[in-house]
Amino acid sequence: MSGSHPFVAGHRARRALRVALVVPPYFDVPPKAYGGVEAVVADLADALVARGHTVTLVGAGEPGTRARFVPVWDRTVPERLGEPYPEVMHALAARRAVERLIASEGVDVVHDHTFGGPLNAPRFAELGVPTVVTVHGPVDADLRRYYRTLGRDVHLVAISDRQRALAPELNWIGTVHNALRVADWPFQESKEDYALFLGRFHPDKAPHLALEAAHAAGLPVVLAGKCAEPVEKEYFETEVKPRLTAADHVFGVADATEKRKLLASARCLLFPIRWEEPFGMVMIEAMACGTPVVALRAGAVPEVVVDGVTGLVRDHPDELAQALHDVRDLDPAACRAHVARHFGAEALGAGYEAAYLRALEPSSSLASLRRDFAALDDALDDALDRHALNRDALDGDTLSHHVLDRAALAGDALDRAALGDDGPTAVPASGDAA
Repeated sequence: MSGSHPFVAGHRARRALRVALVVPPYFDVPPKAYGGVEAVVADLADALVARGHTVTLVGAGEPGTRARFVPVWDRTVPERLGEPYPEVMHALAARRAVERLIASEGVDVVHDHTFGGPLNAPRFAELGVPTVVTVHGPVDADLRRYYRTLGRDVHLVAISDRQRALAPELNWIGTVHNALRVADWPFQESKEDYALFLGRFHPDKAPHLALEAAHAAGLPVVLAGKCAEPVEKEYFETEVKPRLTAADHVFGVADATEKRKLLASARCLLFPIRWEEPFGMVMIEAMACGTPVVALRAGAVPEVVVDGVTGLVRDHPDELAQALHDVRDLDPAACRAHVARHFGAEALGAGYEAAYLRALEPSSSLASLRRDFAALDDALDDALDRHALNRDALDGDTLSHHVLDRAALAGDALDRAALGDDGPTAVPASGDAA
């Protein structure tokens, strides 16, 4: 049974876990350019390995982390983002890969970062392995119904308290903010005179508001981001292109190196979102470079940006132009320090480690017991069969002894499953669990 890998949960003691991270098939991990989920998972994989866990990454593309990589596609398929087939096929391919991994060497927890993958959770539960799911997107009406229907088959992790508060009835086991390795992002104190928009060309991200605010402030804009899907192309043609001036620059998709240069040099990141942004990875990337954020108050923005310290958060688009002037008074070093203190990769690893242990906690209900210890009934029956007990021939007294024997065997089996044959083993931790 794969859940027999023992651990001790404590302030600074634990047993190494075997974690299968399942990621979408569209971009490399880490991504060469676009790919917020993939960037987070890359840092998480490395953080978990650094904390002593055995990590296997199931996805597509090229290996790029310290985790073992199991590709289930010949290549990444970014051109098929948004199509149903890759989602369904990837869920099936990942399921087979994880099943093989469970059978060959064991898995303690599956951590899924895809849309269709959580549908595999009941199958993994039959094999004694819980599924943790990070909800990377907004919990709109469709996704709320999806995760509600999955119910207790999955253990959900939110990426912001705001995201979790909007759907409190779901089976959340914790909140773990996205994070990054601060040392990987260049710090620059002196800034150039442009505002940066970095994100998808989409009405939710509202780059047209970034243009209007910057023009009102007399500041040019650099726009860098993805414009590939039909809704993005239509929005660009109707709302962005007519607002462009000769001073503005449409950069296109910035790769990892170009993104860092743009973020480090900008006066500020403009983040005029018009939706329930569940986190906003680009905000902590900017602040790590010492670049403050000028944003509209929506979604997780107030949770990520400290108004007046690491950025300026405003309630109305008309307030953004003045904020573009005022933002020059903020200290770049304070922006970077805020990210290091609250959004570092070490906290990411510790937070998910705590979530895994929470998902692995034994449940008191019989249904959950059968789910979490799928092999228990078979093991008990085998043990009883060795005593040649014939249920049809049992009288009342013998039946009572039979039930007691079965209960005792169950207790022993549960002890072994929770603690291992040699009892609990403590492993020094590299940091506190968040």
